[in-house]
Amino acid sequence: MPQPASQILIADDDPLLVELLEYKLEARGYEVLKADDGPSALEAVQREQPALVVLDAMMPGFDGFEVLRRLKGNETTAGIPVVMLTARKAENDVLQGLSLGAHDYLVKPFMPQELVTRISKILGERDSSA
Repeated sequence: MPQPASQILIADDDPLLVELLEYKLEARGYEVLKADDGPSALEAVQREQPALVVLDAMMPGFDGFEVLRRLKGNETTAGIPVVMLTARKAENDVLQGLSLGAHDYLVKPFMPQELVTRISKILGERDSSA
């Protein structure tokens, strides 16, 4: 089980998906933060410093790749793991997300439990190396 203070930011403009992920993650003991566009995702990460970000590639404001680029380019947020969760499944999209620093890349449609398991694994590895 995660630490009670482990916050996950879900940055996605699909409210039904966000609600589903919030339910699954809270059931595992995570606190969930939400953003529905690129600018608010960046603001939330700067303000809250979550343990991990789940990031959609296609959002209003600016896309998830730009959010990822900015997070990894800022020394205060560069170490926060990011999981891309997106319908963009072309090889160049996957490679772009990973090359920009995403820890994982999951294509929609997806199995919610698989995402939760991947998040737990990333945070477990990160916590054990700290």
